[in-house]
Amino acid sequence: MFQFFKRYSLAAVLLLISHFALSHSAMFPDNYKFDESNNGGLPQDLRRLNSNMQAIQFCLNGNAGGFPCRNVDLMSFVSKSQMGGGSANLNDIWGYSDPQTGAEIAIVGRTNGTSFVDITVPDAPVFLGFLPSHNNGSSSWRDMKVYNDHVFIVADGFGNSTHGLQVFDLRTLRNLPSPGQTLSETAHMGGFGNAHNIAINEDSGYAYVVGSNQCSGGLYTVDISTPNNPRYAGCFSSDGYTHDAQCVIYSGPDSFYVGREICVGYNEDTITIVDMTDKLNPQQLSRTGYQGSRYTHQGWFLDDNHTFLIMNDEQDEASRGLNTTSYIFDVSNLNGPVETGRYVGPTRAIDHNLYTNNGYVFESNYRAGLRILDAANIASGSLLEVAYFDTIPSSNSAQFSGAWSSYVYFSSGNIIVSDIGNGLYIVRPDWNAIQNQKIANLQ
Repeated sequence: MFQFFKRYSLAAVLLLISHFALSHSAMFPDNYKFDESNNGGLPQDLRRLNSNMQAIQFCLNGNAGGFPCRNVDLMSFVSKSQMGGGSANLNDIWGYSDPQTGAEIAIVGRTNGTSFVDITVPDAPVFLGFLPSHNNGSSSWRDMKVYNDHVFIVADGFGNSTHGLQVFDLRTLRNLPSPGQTLSETAHMGGFGNAHNIAINEDSGYAYVVGSNQCSGGLYTVDISTPNNPRYAGCFSSDGYTHDAQCVIYSGPDSFYVGREICVGYNEDTITIVDMTDKLNPQQLSRTGYQGSRYTHQGWFLDDNHTFLIMNDEQDEASRGLNTTSYIFDVSNLNGPVETGRYVGPTRAIDHNLYTNNGYVFESNYRAGLRILDAANIASGSLLEVAYFDTIPSSNSAQFSGAWSSYVYFSSGNIIVSDIGNGLYIVRPDWNAIQNQKIANLQ
């Protein structure tokens, strides 16, 4: 206990105690408190669209279906009530592309389970089914990732103390008797209960459960090479609680680690990099803080060169009065990452999950919605916003509501966005307009 108080200031200890009162898991100090002020706050145009989802709303003069936008069209919208699970709010989201049928499936986290929506025809989405949470637990946090035609799901909070790892075979969705089914899990793994997040390295066949009630909240490793028989494979607990992570087979400039399995953990106040090649003997390579940190939340490598990563801090906007701030790190030396720049956005919205694709950064910034940043000049420590779609037209304030996350890896180019209080948005960036804008900026 003395070491705990030695590590943290009195203010931090008091803040941690306050988290327990908000019903977070025992090692979940991110001060999250959901704000439902936008529930039911859909523009009139979208209420009409909700009953006629085949009406694509193009972004014209900064507006798409009543939503502020720039170079992003609204393909369709699916409300909470149209995805099973009743009025349960949304949280995280992922996607699945069926290699046999070509179907694109949105996997939508809910407080009480997971919804599956076929968005192959983006202006006519089809609700396929709802998978209840294991043991019918309910909480604000659910996360999922896909490997080998299966989705692996974790859930946080005391309402999911027996949840463990829920597995669902996505091939089941090909032959449903009719849309709108209540689905059953394919497999389940115990060993831990609630967990905040899961990272999967599809190149290695390992999942990394983080923020669980085991392994001090660190990297709890699961062999998922046989998806319906997941097995515990090891643990990294030396740096305590990990809020989120990305794990890759490293192919970056730090030649000593090329070909090794490297995990980047976002650990409350640091970026913590771990060599997980030996699952039973992981090695911490670095632990990097940054000035003004409040809660190191999540981040992603820019690309497979593994030279730069972009990350966010979930508490700096509200606690420090900042506009949305993204942090850029040069990680070409895994033993010594260096912050090289900060992107400051145009609003006060809190940044949440971000992902990268084809040289762009896709940020889900709660009440400012989906923001798309060009990373062409990241080597000089800068990013440039080129597009956005805002799911809450009336406010960009620093509150925990609005766009939780997005999935940006469908080959169609369509992007799915989960809005906590309203539902699922299917949007599509206008890449021609974005490229034309870039050309104009260079002239």
